[in-house]
Amino acid sequence: MARKPEVFVRAVSPEEGRRLQKITKTSKQPVRMRRAIVVMASAQRQPVPAIARLMQVSEAYVRQVIHDFNERGFEALDPKWSGGRPKKVDRATRERIACIARCCPRDLGWPFSTWSLSKLREALQNNAIADISRETLRQILKAEGVSWQAVKTWKAGNDPDFTAKMNRILDLYDHPPADGRVICVDEFGPLNLQPRAGRGWFPQHRPKRLRATYHRTQGVRHLLGALDLATGKIHYRIRDRKRGTEFLALLKSLRARWPGEKLYVIADNFSPHKRAEVRDWTASHAVELVFLPTYSSWLNWIESEFAALRYFALGGTDHRSHGEQDAAIAAYIRWHNQHATPKRDFAVNSKIRLPDYLPKVA
Repeated sequence: MARKPEVFVRAVSPEEGRRLQKITKTSKQPVRMRRAIVVMASAQRQPVPAIARLMQVSEAYVRQVIHDFNERGFEALDPKWSGGRPKKVDRATRERIACIARCCPRDLGWPFSTWSLSKLREALQNNAIADISRETLRQILKAEGVSWQAVKTWKAGNDPDFTAKMNRILDLYDHPPADGRVICVDEFGPLNLQPRAGRGWFPQHRPKRLRATYHRTQGVRHLLGALDLATGKIHYRIRDRKRGTEFLALLKSLRARWPGEKLYVIADNFSPHKRAEVRDWTASHAVELVFLPTYSSWLNWIESEFAALRYFALGGTDHRSHGEQDAAIAAYIRWHNQHATPKRDFAVNSKIRLPDYLPKVA
């Protein structure tokens, strides 16, 4: 059998040689680097069998690279990426998988209320929809915008005057009346004496530990708070109870603090807020009670301040007396008031600002 004639690359200019050498050193594509080495070796007049042994490839591969470079130059070094293996799951099947994942398994005849990847994969296999791995299933769900999330609850708003009440409160937030100031009031508590979960910076794997307790014999207390939107400061009282008597006392203290201004007090529908003696007193002392829609405490601006108080003043604590706990709350509120700024821009980009917004109605 006659020996195949030797094949060599065409004459390479010095500039092309430098370019080939740079590719062999810096290219991040293994295919391009390997082909450049083959061309350089051939330019050095190394025979095809020697190059094949050097690169651990077939002689046919070396000859093909040389011929391609002679015909197309450096373009022949670029890999020819194919489309890869055809997808096992088409577009319609992907949409069907996402639809099944969003359904309750019981509605489809399975004896459980939520899917896991393994259970969903089994359902797809048993119904001859798709035979795929759990990882492929996870990727399909992610691509279709279906993610693993906690189920949340919501409370229906059944107030027939929801929109009017909400718009009234938003208008007070956006355009404080010139003849007075807007005050948000609410109760915070009950304030138990108990270890409270929290977060903090600790050595790795050595978090702070708190005792566990099931016996609380010192009763509870309640914080009645008022947020002044003009300054952002919180005014409060801590009392043993939160009846109409305590609420009226808070209003009287606010009235004494700003004697020459009308007070617009935003409050929820807690029954002590609507007692006859409270309404009579507010009517005769330039205090207007503006009630939230039912089940809409999130419209009260003081709720976010209470959340911060719970996180920073009570989180991670274990107070042994009400006096100790009251002092911690007082210290936090003093710090808060020293750093307070006027409250502006309530829920600017929220969906509640849309003209057609309606709550979920039972």
